[in-house]
Amino acid sequence: MLTSESLYLIMPHIVLAITAVVVMLVTAIKRNHTVSFVLSLLGTAIAFASLFIIPNESRKVTTLFIVDGFSTFFLGLIIVTTFFIIVFSHPYFRGRKEVKKGEYYILLLIASLGAIAMANSDHFIAFFLALEVMSLSMYGLLGYLKKSPFAIETAIKYLIMASVSAAILLFGFALIYTHTGTMELSEMANMVEVNKDSIIFLSGMALVIVGVGFKLALVPFHLWTPDVYAGASAPISAFVATISKGSVFAFLIRLFIDLNGDLRSSVWISFAVFSVASMLIGNWLALRQENIKRLLGYSSIAHLGYMIVALLAASQSGVEAVAFYMVAYFINMLAAFGIIGYLSPKEGEMLNIEDYKGLFWKNPWMAILFTGVLLSLAGIPLTAGFLGKFYLLLSGVGSTLWFLVIILVVSSGIGLFYYLRIIVALFSGRKEVAENEALIPGGSSVLAGIVLFGLFVFLLLIGVYPSGLIKIIQTLVTPIL
Repeated sequence: MLTSESLYLIMPHIVLAITAVVVMLVTAIKRNHTVSFVLSLLGTAIAFASLFIIPNESRKVTTLFIVDGFSTFFLGLIIVTTFFIIVFSHPYFRGRKEVKKGEYYILLLIASLGAIAMANSDHFIAFFLALEVMSLSMYGLLGYLKKSPFAIETAIKYLIMASVSAAILLFGFALIYTHTGTMELSEMANMVEVNKDSIIFLSGMALVIVGVGFKLALVPFHLWTPDVYAGASAPISAFVATISKGSVFAFLIRLFIDLNGDLRSSVWISFAVFSVASMLIGNWLALRQENIKRLLGYSSIAHLGYMIVALLAASQSGVEAVAFYMVAYFINMLAAFGIIGYLSPKEGEMLNIEDYKGLFWKNPWMAILFTGVLLSLAGIPLTAGFLGKFYLLLSGVGSTLWFLVIILVVSSGIGLFYYLRIIVALFSGRKEVAENEALIPGGSSVLAGIVLFGLFVFLLLIGVYPSGLIKIIQTLVTPIL
């Protein structure tokens, strides 16, 4: 039962919900893009500040939600990411006259509300409802640029795939409930131990694996990913790459922990196969891409495969490595799509690698920032991406997952090639660049530039001095183990 004493435990959810309502009312009274933007920023900032009143101890909010350091960590990551996406959205949509801006921020806030609710979920029903809140908002966000030749197609593809995966996931939850008699994750471990080889239970877990595989875009459930990344606006591509996947992964971590690693013979093998396939096929398909957003889409498939390796380690170091890598991954993807949005003309986007040829000679600071982000994604030393992969490898070696570790190293080497392709394009073509008007930003802003520079600095700071982030992770995430 929800009491007044427990309301402060879900204060971030309340603040985001109120912010969405306020933006909706203001938009209904008078449309003003800047006002909606400022209110959204202010609401997300207050939601983040409200995290500091939540105690670092495990508490239940009814039977549906659990509030602890683990959920607080992911709530903070999601809310900060939402803040940055809002910052990138204002200059991006400012020059697009056919778009009504106010509704965009309402949908974005509601989608983020669903995402943080997933991170708090301790119940299948709570997770599913939160997932649908996010997904329903995503349909509108993906198709928001109505005059874009790809936006509506992108939204319909995501609608079909999300609906199918949701149905599979819900059926899996039903089968697990049939076997265990509970949908609470914290109560499930004891029920599973009685008969963990039940056909009904294993069938339910198989369906859950498939549903989660669709949401995380693991191979072979990845086919929607490059089309959605390429067809959506740059800020929403960043949302799909980070928040929508990170929130599902947070729930997956909690599910694995609550089951005490008892399913290594079935679930473990399935996820190992998906991890290997995602690492190899994601990087291989990225090699063949000329569209930079599709390239980043296939790249994200590989990065989720990397994180599965640490998850399968089923250890304290594995969970800490996932949390560290997810922070680095979020920053990398935010910065990459933020730069794409920053450099985009007032109509359309710079989609092909060739469009970025000679960026250094036209906009040297942005080329340097983009290079740093790409090197971090590739895992080059002195960047957050390198240390993230190092901790993933360390957790895999600690659990003697030698085959997965070898595949991670080999696939990372493959990935280095297509990141270098983009970097070469950034610094080449000095003679032709003066005639390339596409390299002149059409929707840039001072605030977006400052945020991009801050993300770049943070990537280097984590790569050189990671102890601060590690201490936060050990304080918040580790106690749930």
